[in-house]
Amino acid sequence: MTRKAISFLALVLVALPARDAMTADAPGKMTIAVPGIPPVFSGLFVYVAKEEGFFKDQGLDVEVRPFDSGASAAQAVVAGNVDLSLSPTAAIVRMISNAGVDLVGIYGQEHPDWLLASADGKSNKCADLKDQPVGVDSVGGARAAALAQFLRPCGLKVDQVKLVSLSSNVGAAMIAGQIKFGVLHTDDVPVLEEQMKRKLTIVSSIRDVDPHSHYNLLVTTRNNLKTRRDAYVRAVAGLMEAAKYIADPKNADRVAKIATVTGRTEKVAKEALRTFVQIDFWPARGDGLTRANLEKAVKTEQDLGGIKPGKEPVGYERLVDRSVSRDASSLASKGR
Repeated sequence: MTRKAISFLALVLVALPARDAMTADAPGKMTIAVPGIPPVFSGLFVYVAKEEGFFKDQGLDVEVRPFDSGASAAQAVVAGNVDLSLSPTAAIVRMISNAGVDLVGIYGQEHPDWLLASADGKSNKCADLKDQPVGVDSVGGARAAALAQFLRPCGLKVDQVKLVSLSSNVGAAMIAGQIKFGVLHTDDVPVLEEQMKRKLTIVSSIRDVDPHSHYNLLVTTRNNLKTRRDAYVRAVAGLMEAAKYIADPKNADRVAKIATVTGRTEKVAKEALRTFVQIDFWPARGDGLTRANLEKAVKTEQDLGGIKPGKEPVGYERLVDRSVSRDASSLASKGR
């Protein structure tokens, strides 16, 4: 080998470790889908993790992408269009149980805030919804799943009402007089009442009909988790830091400003945050994957007919992987 060739080879060998180091230090790109256009409050901790740099602290470059519903966001995960989605637990239970879809929950939200409301001031009973249009996010979405639970006490089923798919714009349709009934979040109520100049009638709350329900799962495919596990652990760590940040009262003004992405004013957002923090909406003290709540969610879907006859309801160990949140908790506990 000539001296010139040896010198060139030496330069290549010196350059290789530096190139590998740059690759290792580069932020891992990840796309997280959140429900609602505009986004609803459930996805706020994803925006906080991005805006406050908690994802960046974990070496991640995250794009947050809103979808019309969490159910369609989960389908985008399966299709390979996004890496993670925040999706209604009921929808994920159905997708896995009925079709064996390759999804797994790695973080969750246990405490939904759903309300069933009426705008006409007269209808105040579950039975009044029969044959009436009811605003939901989408067929199979989180609001539609909550509606099925609201209808149970009076013996109605979802196919006995007329679902109107409106993404996160249910409140706007009620204000416009297009529909009388809608499934709402708690932060929707003061906005509707202010604009309609009258009180809404709250027909029922999710705590009334199912105090041990489960709201959302952060899901990916098992194959994705296998090939990029470290990135998913870091994403959950970033969300855990964001949940703690939101729970700290001294950050309320900053969080309310970020929350304007939902279409709410800072004033309304700040008022709503107090309620959400009180119910541990974004889990700041755990991973939101409690077995009892999730097994209850599966049983509810089985009772409501969401899981088709002859299909095996998904088991807890298949539905979630808690090892991700355990490892993420260790990263998050180190803080900044």
